[in-house]
Amino acid sequence: MDAVLLALAAVWGAATGLLIPRAAYRFAVEPEEPWRTACPAGHPLTGPARGWLGPARCAPCAVPAARVPETPASEAPAPEPRTTDTPTPPAYAPTTLAPLATVLVCVALAAATGARPELVGWLALAPVAVLLAVVDRRVHRLPDPLTLPLAAAAVLLLGGAALLPGHAGSWTSGLLGGLALGGFYLLLFLINPNGMGFGDVKLALALGVALGWYGWTVLFVGGFAGFLFGAAYGLALVLLRRAGRRTGIPFGPFMIAGALTGVLLGALAG
Repeated sequence: MDAVLLALAAVWGAATGLLIPRAAYRFAVEPEEPWRTACPAGHPLTGPARGWLGPARCAPCAVPAARVPETPASEAPAPEPRTTDTPTPPAYAPTTLAPLATVLVCVALAAATGARPELVGWLALAPVAVLLAVVDRRVHRLPDPLTLPLAAAAVLLLGGAALLPGHAGSWTSGLLGGLALGGFYLLLFLINPNGMGFGDVKLALALGVALGWYGWTVLFVGGFAGFLFGAAYGLALVLLRRAGRRTGIPFGPFMIAGALTGVLLGALAG
């Protein structure tokens, strides 16, 4: 049964992870810019959910070059001169790391949680968390269309798990954990808006619910781990002279990594 559960988690992670590069590409824009609707080559992104779901490459870009009819050199149009004013289209996010990370996260959650009701919630939340980490890593932004539904989904999914026998957490402590961690990040934001983004505050709501499910100790460990991971990364950049003391870093991936650490520990102890 354990092997089957791990296999199913791996398949789920692979299937959902393959959808992350396109969504990350569309979400990875500056705050004043609209979500992208075309691929780097200019082809409109079509497919389920108005083009949000689909493979990393759009259909025209995925056609192998060998299938494109060759044009004789004498008939080929002269290439247009490039100017410095012509922007280079942005590329997709790496197509292998996000799916691989999603598979590893889902398998780790399944191994730690086992066949308990909350595993459904963890597996549903994991791909969105990976997507948020990818977007924040690229543009230092945590989009509202991801953070707010993630918090709502955490509340609903764990609320459903609490109604089933065999769960190892508390929905009430999860709600309180979301309020506590979200309130703590809000306080940090109000003290130093330049050091903590409001997107981090919204993300903290969902992560607090997940960590609080397993109790206050797990909430503290997961929250502290996020700061520890972020501090270690920042220190490494400074030592390597790739950043200064005031250089901003995307904190969302470290918050998510810390929450994953706490959830895994809580699941193993549950």
